[in-house]
Amino acid sequence: MSLEAAGVPTVAIHTHVFARLAKSVARAGGMPTLRQAFVPQPIVGRSPEQLRAYVYGDDPVSRRPFVREVLEGLTAPLDDQDLSGLSFERSKPRLLEPDTEGNLHQLFLQNHWTDCLPIVLPTEERVEAMLKGTSRAPDEIVGRLRPTRYREFWEFTVEKVAVNAVMAGARPEYLPVILALAASGMTARHSSTTSWAAPSIVNGPIRNEIGMNSGMGAMGPYNHANATIGRAHGILSQNLQGGSVIGDTYMGSLGNAYNYSATWAENEERSPWEPLHAQHGFDLHESAVTVYLGGWYTQAGYGPRDTWEDKFRRCFAACEPYCPPILVLDPITARGFVDLGFDTKQKLLEWCSANSLLTAREYWDNQWVQTLIHPHAVAGVEPWASMLKARPDELIRMWRPSDISIVVMGGETQGAFKMVAGLYRQATQSIDKWR
Repeated sequence: MSLEAAGVPTVAIHTHVFARLAKSVARAGGMPTLRQAFVPQPIVGRSPEQLRAYVYGDDPVSRRPFVREVLEGLTAPLDDQDLSGLSFERSKPRLLEPDTEGNLHQLFLQNHWTDCLPIVLPTEERVEAMLKGTSRAPDEIVGRLRPTRYREFWEFTVEKVAVNAVMAGARPEYLPVILALAASGMTARHSSTTSWAAPSIVNGPIRNEIGMNSGMGAMGPYNHANATIGRAHGILSQNLQGGSVIGDTYMGSLGNAYNYSATWAENEERSPWEPLHAQHGFDLHESAVTVYLGGWYTQAGYGPRDTWEDKFRRCFAACEPYCPPILVLDPITARGFVDLGFDTKQKLLEWCSANSLLTAREYWDNQWVQTLIHPHAVAGVEPWASMLKARPDELIRMWRPSDISIVVMGGETQGAFKMVAGLYRQATQSIDKWR
């Protein structure tokens, strides 16, 4: 039961940099007059004296004494505006008024409907042509999206996905992949201050059918299908979940270039192991896409050389402990691991898990571990409960083998590898069902 439901007055307290976001979330939740107070940012790493000065100082948003804001928020009676709340009409006109091409481009830009790069205007004819890429009805519901768990879900149709696919410059034959990405429920535009993105891996016959690049430059912008499919996921995410407006529905402190496009194809033909989608229960002859919460960090190197074990351990230690990596291996690198005895992916995953070591102090001091894992450890959930009992200088294992992913791609000009943040959330989707 919430404090409000129990009859206990409350005031929400935030740091001032989140003022616009906090007020926007309250408004979206139907509580535009929610009682809130603000203190300066930051609060982490400040001494007790500095924090006390925040309390006895002014609220940096209202410019009134902070204590007064709190006391009045707790004691002032609710008025008619408080009690009336607010609701939203989510429907939008299907068509815009006719205008010049230049004016329409400007309108899309001003309304935050684009990723700030030039788009293809989604005319009725272009959207109709895009819809020929699927047998699904235009008004069929594809799924729901939201930028954070604290926002309401927005529901969207096949036609709305097609509109955004046109804007991204995609072709009709790419639409089943884009629909599968949209149906995953994984937004490509997370609002987290840590600037998450959503890398995705395409597997199966459709890679070659639509000309995706899984070889040289596979993670780069050098292929039309790769680039526009990933871009479509980004644009539809911002338009079909309530926007990606800086300071309002997007709070990524540094931002993330992966938000533009991060859809890649696995080089199954040159891999010595089973492809990613087969690990998640799909047949080799099926097409599927796996979507991750990640893109937060990237480690890179070459190998496996004589010192590869030390290199991997250092890379693991430099990764964010809450977010395990996707190991992206050039086929040369993958075959090099086979020569070392890792004839299956599982063997390499188990080695990586056993060597993903960090001291308990460093692990539990991480912000996201404290926020998202520590409560499970306190509740007795394993393996975190046992990890919480470790001595501060004791090395603990960050990830289980099932937490880590291995994908083979690249053009075999160098035995390269990358580790890209990739938290898997059961989001491998069939592409074939959207054909």
